[in-house]
Amino acid sequence: MKVQYRFAIGIPAFLVLIQFLGPEKTNPPIDPLRTVQAHLKVTPEVSAVFERACQNCHSHKTVWPWYSKVAPVSWFVIDNVNFGRRLMNHSDWAQYDREEETHLLEEMCELVTQGAMPLLPYLWMHDEAHLEGQDIRVICEWTEGERMRLMNE
Repeated sequence: MKVQYRFAIGIPAFLVLIQFLGPEKTNPPIDPLRTVQAHLKVTPEVSAVFERACQNCHSHKTVWPWYSKVAPVSWFVIDNVNFGRRLMNHSDWAQYDREEETHLLEEMCELVTQGAMPLLPYLWMHDEAHLEGQDIRVICEWTEGERMRLMNE
């Protein structure tokens, strides 16, 4: 009976304790002069797709959902956002040189065409982020146009 009592007290205590451990959610300030919009010619259609399907993981405009407050799920969510921002950050596009910009633009089209972005676990909780054929065409046509423009400058 003592072991059961310890589990009955220990498990809830552990679950409460882990809420205070782990990574922090952040949304650093955004300098408008460093954004993708300040460095590339982002059309309203592309901007709409970015806002709906990309910005939660690839910008400092993350809208943290309720489940990002519950450990250990929060750890997974925060880690994915931090990883996404490290790979490509629309809020800090100025960090990339011309070669990195053209590579990221190429990767954007490839990943959405392959269905690799947005990530499947993200799509489970964010139905609005699903990319339809038209969304993919908008992104790929824009990325190709911007790549050509950057290479000719």
